[in-house]
Amino acid sequence: MNTTSATEPNIAMVLIARPARLIWLLLRQALWRMPMLIIISLVVFVILRGIPVDPLNMLVPPNASSADIARLSHQLGLDRPVLVQYGYWLLAALHGDFGISIQTGTAVTAMILEALPTTLQLLGAGFAAGLVMGLGSGLLSFHLRGTRFEPAIMTLNGIMIAIPDYLWAIVLIISLGVGLQWLPFVGPIDAALQVRKLTGFTLLDSLLSGNAAAFASVVSHLALPALALGLCVATPIARMLHASLAEVYHEDYIHAARLRGVAEKPLLLRHALRNAALPTIALIGVQASVIIGGTLLIETIFGLPGIGALMLRALGAFDMQTIQALAVVYAITVQIVNLVISWALQRINPRLRSSP
Repeated sequence: MNTTSATEPNIAMVLIARPARLIWLLLRQALWRMPMLIIISLVVFVILRGIPVDPLNMLVPPNASSADIARLSHQLGLDRPVLVQYGYWLLAALHGDFGISIQTGTAVTAMILEALPTTLQLLGAGFAAGLVMGLGSGLLSFHLRGTRFEPAIMTLNGIMIAIPDYLWAIVLIISLGVGLQWLPFVGPIDAALQVRKLTGFTLLDSLLSGNAAAFASVVSHLALPALALGLCVATPIARMLHASLAEVYHEDYIHAARLRGVAEKPLLLRHALRNAALPTIALIGVQASVIIGGTLLIETIFGLPGIGALMLRALGAFDMQTIQALAVVYAITVQIVNLVISWALQRINPRLRSSP
C-alpha cells in the first residue's frame, strides 16, 4: 500500500490552511476595528463643528455680503445638519475623497499623499532605532544585574523616561547639530541636492536612482529626528524587558535548564527571552502609537514636510477638512500597528489565538 499518496493531500491541506487561517484572523481583526475608526471620525467631525470658530471668515473677504456667505456655506455643505454633513463626508472618504482644503483650495487627499511618505519614513527609522536601543539596553541591564553598574543604569533609565520627544530633539540639535556639527537638523535633504521622485520616499528614491550623495544626505538629515523619537521608545521597552526577564528567571523551567547545564547566554536568549517578549511586544505596540503622535512636533522642529507639520498648519488655520482627514489617517495608522502587534503576539503565544 502506498502511504505517500495518502499523506500528500493532508500535507498540502495543512500548508494551504495555515496562510488561509492567518488571512482570516487578520481580516477578522481588521473588520472589528472598522466601527472604532468610524466612531473616531464621527467624534472628530462633531467636535470640529462644535468649536465656536467660523471657517467661512477665513474664506470670504471683509466686504462680503450675507448672500455671499450663505452661497459659500451652501457650496461647502455647512448649512446642513451635522450628521447629514458627516454622512456625505464619510461616503466620500470611503472612496478616497477627503474634500478640499479650506486653507489652500487643493484636494486634501493629494496633500496627505504628498506628505505621508516623509512621516512613514521617519516613523520607520525612529521605531527601528528605538527597538534596537530598547532591546539592547534591556538585555545589557539585565545581564549586569547584581553588579555595581545596575543602580546607575536604572537611575539613568528613570531620568531618560521622563524626557519627552521634543526635549530630546532640542538636546540633540544643540549637542550634535549646533555644538559638534556632526549632523544636519533642518529639512529632509541638502538644498543643493535633488532626488527624482519615484515613490515619494526620499530614502528609497535616492537608492533607486543611484544617487549616493543624496542617499547619504537623506540618512544624515533623518538621523537626529529618528533618534529623538527612538529614545522615547527605547527607555520604556528596556525597563519592561528587564522586569519581564527578572520575573521569568524565577520560573521552574529556568531552574531546570540550569540543572541540565545550559549556559547563561543560551538560557537568556533561547529560554527566557521568548516568554519575556510577550509583555514587551505589547508595550512596543503602545510605544509605536505614542511616536505616531510624536511626529507632530518632531517634524516641525526639524523642518520635515510630513503629515505632522501638515496637521499643525491645518490647526493654525482651522482647516476642518484637513484636520479631520489627518485625524482619520493617524487613527488608521495606530490600528494597523495594533493589528501587527496582535498578530505578533499570537504567533509567539498560540494560546492567544482565537479558535477558528
